[in-house]
Amino acid sequence: MPASTDMAPEIDDITFLGRLSEALSQRIEEQTRPLFDGAGIVVPVRSCSLLTALNAVGEASAADLARTLGQSHQLVVQKCPALLRLGLITQHADPADARRKVFRLTEAGHDQLRRLDAYSARIREVYRALFEEVGDVHGTILKALKALDARPLSARFAE
Repeated sequence: MPASTDMAPEIDDITFLGRLSEALSQRIEEQTRPLFDGAGIVVPVRSCSLLTALNAVGEASAADLARTLGQSHQLVVQKCPALLRLGLITQHADPADARRKVFRLTEAGHDQLRRLDAYSARIREVYRALFEEVGDVHGTILKALKALDARPLSARFAE
């Protein structure tokens, strides 16, 4: 269900910043999917950075990708079946350690990255125009993440 912008005041409180951030993420995903469809991009919206990271390293395990992306191993593993089903990546056993699975982009995956590159050039301009309207959301999110890395909420709460 789409996140509503008509929220009850008690759940639109600053204490629900995480829920609000998730609502923004969900809204972006919902509004991106039709744009992807128009550009012939089949990659799940929330898996684009995984494909980009895999392209940068050539091949990698889920653990390697999780470290590269700063995401949990579990989240990366959850994204891989759809990418495998779409034929965008392959999976094979690591010759040095058969327990370890290694992923690699297929030609279809490379084609999708080319489409994403063309899309990215346009969406950057769209986001810049949005930020002129509402402020630099991207910069603010990065700044908040860095501040929380430097001093977590628990330390701030204890002060």
